[in-house]
This record gives sequence, C-alpha cells and structure tokens, in this order.
Amino acid sequence: MVKKPNLDAAYALQSPSENRLLYAEWAESYDHDFAKNMGYALPIRVADAFSENLNGFQNGRILDVGAGTGLVGQRLNFHGYSDIDGLDISLEMLEVAKSKGCYQHMIIGNLYSRLQIQDNIYSYIISAGTFTHGHVGPSALDELLRISKPGALFCISINSAHFVSAGFEKKFQELDEKITQLDLIPVQIYFGGEHTDGQGIVAIFRTR
Repeated sequence: MVKKPNLDAAYALQSPSENRLLYAEWAESYDHDFAKNMGYALPIRVADAFSENLNGFQNGRILDVGAGTGLVGQRLNFHGYSDIDGLDISLEMLEVAKSKGCYQHMIIGNLYSRLQIQDNIYSYIISAGTFTHGHVGPSALDELLRISKPGALFCISINSAHFVSAGFEKKFQELDEKITQLDLIPVQIYFGGEHTDGQGIVAIFRTR
C-alpha cells in the first residue's frame, strides 16, 4: 500500500521501490503541497551556494542528482546555467521537471546501482534533499565520483540530523584522498512554518 505523500512518509522510506511508489503519487502535487506550502528552501539555497562557489562559470555539464520536479534546475536557470542534466529514481517526478524546460537530458537511475552514465562525464554535481534519512546514504558518493571529471565541483546537501549517524562524516574521512577543499556549510532547510528547525549541511568539494 502506498503511503500518503508527505514529509513523514518520505523520511520513512526504506527501499528504492518504496521511493518510486511514493514519488509517483506525489509528483503532480509536490511543488504546491510540499515546496510552496511548507516553505522548502533547500533547492534555492543549494543552487545559490553552487553559484557563489564557482567564481566564474566555466564550460562543463552539470548533473542535478535527485532532480525531482526540477526546483534546483529552475534556480540554476535563474543564475544563468543551462547545460544541466536531471537524474532521479522517479519517472513521474522527472516528467514534471522536464515540463519546466530546465534540463538538457533526463536520466532515470538508482544511485545504489551503476548508473547508465560513462566515467568522467560531469564537471559539476549538485543535489538538494537527496542525501538524507529514507533516501540516499553516503555510499552513493562513490558512483557520483565515478561519473565526475577530475577537478569537478560537488555541491550537495545532507540532513544535519543524519550527518554522523548515517555515516556521512565517516565517508568524507574515507574519501580524503579522492576529494579536496571540503567545506561544510550549515543551512536552513525551510523558510518558515512548522519545520523551522530543519537544519542541513551543504558539502562543497572538488575531486582530485
């Protein structure tokens, strides 16, 4: 049985199949029922941090990981970026994102499996709201490192409540020889409302 789409149901997800079912049902109403009504600020704040840390954009493809309905893509377009691909486990969410015209290519993929993407393709990896409880854990970083170029810039959000317990802190320590310039920036996940205490971390680093 599919749970009613909401934040609690999203945090309770335990498998890729549960993710697909929940977000298939949530896709059409996600922007209004969740992003707008709950003041979901993370896509904007991650895209803004990405733009601020480029110090002048250079040519290269951007991969939006966990693109969902395209909220990050919209904000990247606002900053003038257009060479963006969207990756998500949910076809239905990607269909909504595609309709916004923010992306060059839409890619369906499960980060716990090998993606249908060649090695060393992307110069930039961005993600908001994907690395958290019930979604994607730190082991998925290995697959993203595979598809990124040497010197690629990563800008990904991680839920603060699970940064240590879910193994993200340990994973970054293990990746020390593969990444550099790691910066962990605290960020508010919501603009306001009942979840004003929601805290995230934006991890910014480059591949070696």
